[in-house]
Amino acid sequence: MFKLDGEDLARKGQCLRVLVVDDAPDVTELLALMMSHAGYEVAMAYSAPEAFDAARAGRFDAVISDIGMPGMNGYQLAEALRALPGYESTPLIAVTGFTHFEDRERARRAGFDDFLHKPINPSDLLEAVRKLCG
Repeated sequence: MFKLDGEDLARKGQCLRVLVVDDAPDVTELLALMMSHAGYEVAMAYSAPEAFDAARAGRFDAVISDIGMPGMNGYQLAEALRALPGYESTPLIAVTGFTHFEDRERARRAGFDDFLHKPINPSDLLEAVRKLCG
């Protein structure tokens, strides 16, 4: 089991509403559980188009997304979010099994602010969100 670090990390930063995106339901739910236990309000999406629709319908303070998804992938989602009014500077965090340098660079070009490898260390994810949210 993972240990979350003390107080609500959500209150230390400015991000309160987080969107978690992954085509693997178990991963989506685990990441959402981590964020929820740390004090964040979490919404889940199981595809990039579903995440984009959720972002258009409501405002999220950060987005945590897988990259390797069928159809619209995480790179395309990041590019679409960056073009969406209100999401130009929203923290985007890639959580992926892709581990090559080229993948990291492509993620940055697409608009991701941070890049974490699966399997994810909960402390690393929470620290990335806290760092990017202030």
